[in-house]
Amino acid sequence: MTTAFTSLADAAARIVATADLDEKVEIAFAAAKGWFGRRLSLRGAEDRPMPARPGRPERPLLVPPRDLPKRSAASPQGRVALIHSLAHIELNAVDLTWDLVGRFARVPMPRSFFDNWVQVGLEEAKHFSLLADHLTVLGAAYGDLPAHDGLWQATQETGHDLMARLAILPLVLEARGLDVTPPLIGKLAGEGDAAGAGILEIIYRDERRHVAFGCKWFRFLCDRQGLAPEPTFRRLVIKHFRGPLKPPFNDAARAEAGMTPSFYRPLVRALDL
Repeated sequence: MTTAFTSLADAAARIVATADLDEKVEIAFAAAKGWFGRRLSLRGAEDRPMPARPGRPERPLLVPPRDLPKRSAASPQGRVALIHSLAHIELNAVDLTWDLVGRFARVPMPRSFFDNWVQVGLEEAKHFSLLADHLTVLGAAYGDLPAHDGLWQATQETGHDLMARLAILPLVLEARGLDVTPPLIGKLAGEGDAAGAGILEIIYRDERRHVAFGCKWFRFLCDRQGLAPEPTFRRLVIKHFRGPLKPPFNDAARAEAGMTPSFYRPLVRALDL
């Protein structure tokens, strides 16, 4: 496989477009290495356009969420379904993060903005690889079970608006990971899956930083436009997010990342109407 690309934006487009998942991860690692090694420009004259949809292998079959198998740490089949679901979430996070990098490469932002999101894209690729490898330990493989397309659909409306993309991707979708991951760690550990629990510990640690990056840059854009962050966040979520925002919330981890309850708790009722 060749990893040649003309710029960071070009690499991002290629990552999102690539259907071979091993290659997708490999390009993500190569792009991050090139960017942090100062060997890649942000944009180039021959950049690929960002694809409308991410490249995917033939499997898994995409179905409505109601048709997904039951996920539980309490049985071998349920554990496979749980880890498969988490791997699918992390694969979507790979594409969504690199889509953010490439799609908004022409927005005037400090270089540190792209440093942060390349780091996130690298870590999402690492998370997917860890979970996919763990599936093989459990006697399965990514693609064996159906999955759904909800995460990609949740960001479809935000391709034109960086502030909206930050509101939905790190501050709704990733922040939800802060809520649900600690109980899953406990359940996997309780069922004797120490390796699976360890992987989720890594993901949880990294996700706190991802949400913090989202808060930092969302506030940066609000300051640039003279907007109050909390009501602006709520307005964008009501406009662009399809689905409920339900407790319980990990208020401590969210606050550590810069998201105080006044950001999201008023949305519980607003999104349920």
